Amino acid sequence: MSRQHWALVFSLLASGHATIAHAEQALRPLWELGAGAAVLSMPDYRGSDQQRVHALPIPYVVYRGEVIKIDREKIRGLLFKTEHLELDISMNGSVPVRSSDNNARNGMPNLDPTIEIGPQLNILFLNNEKYRFTAHTPWRTVLAVDHGHTRNIGWLFNPALNLDIKDTGPDRGWNLGISGGPAWADSRYHDYFYGVQPEYATAARPAYQGKGGYIGTRLTLALSKRYPQLWAGAFLRLDDLHGTAFEDSPLFRNKTSYMAGIGLSWVFARSDKWVMSDD
Repeated sequence: MSRQHWALVFSLLASGHATIAHAEQALRPLWELGAGAAVLSMPDYRGSDQQRVHALPIPYVVYRGEVIKIDREKIRGLLFKTEHLELDISMNGSVPVRSSDNNARNGMPNLDPTIEIGPQLNILFLNNEKYRFTAHTPWRTVLAVDHGHTRNIGWLFNPALNLDIKDTGPDRGWNLGISGGPAWADSRYHDYFYGVQPEYATAARPAYQGKGGYIGTRLTLALSKRYPQLWAGAFLRLDDLHGTAFEDSPLFRNKTSYMAGIGLSWVFARSDKWVMSDD
């Protein structure tokens, strides 16, 4: 599979971070494997006026280790945990953009896929049979990846509040996640996505250098259900980009954007070893 395919998969999994509501502690398999398919609609980048639809296969991988945890939300390394606080290493990412396919960026270098990695503090405010209410404060460095080579393009901070509503829906068993919050990034991050170097400037696209600051506010709605051998999920992510630090960039074309996806995965293998877990 191409790096673009895997970047799209990673973006789908990461963007649907509110998709799974946490349940009570119970015995579950140490690991589970599966595969499925998804349809994803997304802009080329935040603020782009071009939207694309992708159909792609997706993996289903869950690992419930004491330190390393992998699920449909994210890959994380647990560093510290108490009843109400948790510190982990979390990841996110973005997809590549071919500039020749984007009107605003035509003639400019392509955007490489990015990987975001850094510490995240999770705060638990409420957890009962029906609701789970948490705050997440990820602070990540961002790396652009080009044929195995990486370079640092800045940092990103996007705290969010997350409400999970468990075991809901007309026939029960559905989990609804609602997550939202603002985000900030430094000048290097904004310059990577919205900067225009003088050699790529035109009459319609003046030179521009990115400034650090506010990057917008995001709201994610997600719904999922786990059957014995099947997982089904969907999400809608809305970005409000009014008042951002890059709103005067010629590459910034849209002050609102959305990303949506729907997927199904068949779970075909699981560990014989079971562990206590709340996911």
